[in-house]
Amino acid sequence: MKRRWFLFGTAGLFTVDQFLKSYVEQNLDKNEERKLAGPVVMRRVSNRGMCCGLLSERRGIVRTLSLTAAGVVTALQAASLLREKGFWKKKALCLLSAGAWSNTFDRFTRGYVVDYIGFQQQDSKLSKLTYNLGDFLIASGALLLSLQSAGSSFSSGRKKERRAPKEIKNEE
Repeated sequence: MKRRWFLFGTAGLFTVDQFLKSYVEQNLDKNEERKLAGPVVMRRVSNRGMCCGLLSERRGIVRTLSLTAAGVVTALQAASLLREKGFWKKKALCLLSAGAWSNTFDRFTRGYVVDYIGFQQQDSKLSKLTYNLGDFLIASGALLLSLQSAGSSFSSGRKKERRAPKEIKNEE
């Protein structure tokens, strides 16, 4: 697969998440909740911190950590694109990079990350958790990268050379 498709994929996923965040900001009130399908709901949450509002009072640290993580992931993605092999690693880093930059972009432009996907649960604490597409991209990229790394660590790393069977000399 051509390298540029991974870059287009990253840019496309970033754009879709930003579009959804803008849609939610323009069309949902802060306490409004719309049922989408099954337990999935759309709501508008402004997260000033990291996951679950962690460090929400330390926004400078959150922005620095977010920018650093996005930069590291982007550097890893660029390095992977220079190699011929590693389709799944490239795919995982594409997902990670799109999600990381989408949330980082929010932190620098809005001052918070817009979350909009929730799941109705019996546990009220779990029901309050809200995500965005970028969060799912980060999670799926991390899972894919972990599976790819685990798979390569179980293989020997080198393929064994197949030797042709030795010829048997017929004695006549």
